[in-house]
Amino acid sequence: MTTFLVRAFGLLLMLTALALPLMRAPDRDVASLVQRWAPPPSDFLDLNGQLVHYRDEGPRNDPLPLVLLHGTSASLHTWEGWARALRGQHRVISFDLPGFGLTGPFSGAYAGQTYVGDHYARFVLDLLDRLQVPRFAIAGNSLGGEVAWHVAAAAPQRVAKLVLVDSGGYAFKPDEVPLGFRIARLPGINWLGQYLLPRPVVVASVQNVYGDPAKVTDALVDRYFELTLREGNRRALGERLQQFSQGADAERIRTLKLPTLILWGGRDHLIPVATARRFQADIAGSQLIVFDTLGHVPHEEDPAATVAPVKAFVWPAAEAASNTH
Repeated sequence: MTTFLVRAFGLLLMLTALALPLMRAPDRDVASLVQRWAPPPSDFLDLNGQLVHYRDEGPRNDPLPLVLLHGTSASLHTWEGWARALRGQHRVISFDLPGFGLTGPFSGAYAGQTYVGDHYARFVLDLLDRLQVPRFAIAGNSLGGEVAWHVAAAAPQRVAKLVLVDSGGYAFKPDEVPLGFRIARLPGINWLGQYLLPRPVVVASVQNVYGDPAKVTDALVDRYFELTLREGNRRALGERLQQFSQGADAERIRTLKLPTLILWGGRDHLIPVATARRFQADIAGSQLIVFDTLGHVPHEEDPAATVAPVKAFVWPAAEAASNTH
């Protein structure tokens, strides 16, 4: 029996040694990713030494631009459906948060900062200052939602309206956690993620956040996979997940006194719908809409259905006028 176990263990080590080169996924520099993932209207700017990938679409004279913030391991591309629906009439600003997409880890004046709500909020306000956007509505998904309400709490005079899409903020118990997140949080193992990225892990993780996994296409997986390989992103993800403290600033949510729309996927396995009802209870006058068949990224999974209430909420006068013609 002992001899068999030794041989089996040896065979396992040999198979692992053979498999590791196949799973090896080295970092990619920004230049190698730009052609595919930053076509027009994408642009880049240097914000205090931090490279920022952003899109500023629609009429510049819009009195109330909408700022869109993505979630963990996502990018500005997650909002493309909303941007297409809105940019004909409204100014829409989206960008890759530090640690994700083509923006990459905190650098320049932001180097060494932790990936938490307050630091992200300061970054967002600095970027909007650079873009000369004094007042705006802001929407965010998951991590982006948590950053959005931090921005609203930090600068209430600048934020006119808030849209939370399956947002972080409270301590919660997930029904399921995407495989990639679970690996990134494992002490002693997460460092492997900086060198290995099996594509099936990405497939499983993206399918986990969709209400209907059949909607996850090869092209969609390509986007998540390749942007995760942007140099420094995997290290930053590991740092963010290690720094993450559920509900650390939840007491601030009750201080929010602005019009708020809450959108949630009824099949969100990561942040359960019960969290949406907590937001609704703590933000006076807020509205909640649940999309029963959608998951953790409802804006990406069904842009048309989810953007419709956003139009009516952020720009009610414009929508009312368009409905009379």
